[in-house]
Amino acid sequence: MTDDSDDEPVIELGDGKPVEGAPLARISARFMWGIEKTTIVEREGETLIRTPDGSRELAEILDDVEHTYFDTRQSFEDAVNEAIGPGIVPTAGNNTEESEAVENSVSDNEDDSTE
Repeated sequence: MTDDSDDEPVIELGDGKPVEGAPLARISARFMWGIEKTTIVEREGETLIRTPDGSRELAEILDDVEHTYFDTRQSFEDAVNEAIGPGIVPTAGNNTEESEAVENSVSDNEDDSTE
């Protein structure tokens, strides 16, 4: 089998608006666990992380975290998620403007059906 086969389906990339910042999982995968919070800030503190309120620097988020040492990746992610709060983190496939437009069109259609 060759790599340049024309029989394979074409995969189209999305044309949605790019989202600034990296997913938390991508950043946490870069470390060996356990690790001190100061080491994380030194290495990745300026990295923008996707949050429900938009992208924020990891160092800024970690300022709100009381832990000084993370023994596992899960303990780090749990602490960061607690600091950024609940909510939908935007991705290229679910940016908030598109989501609001869909919600508005659904509610408009519901209003029309009651007449």
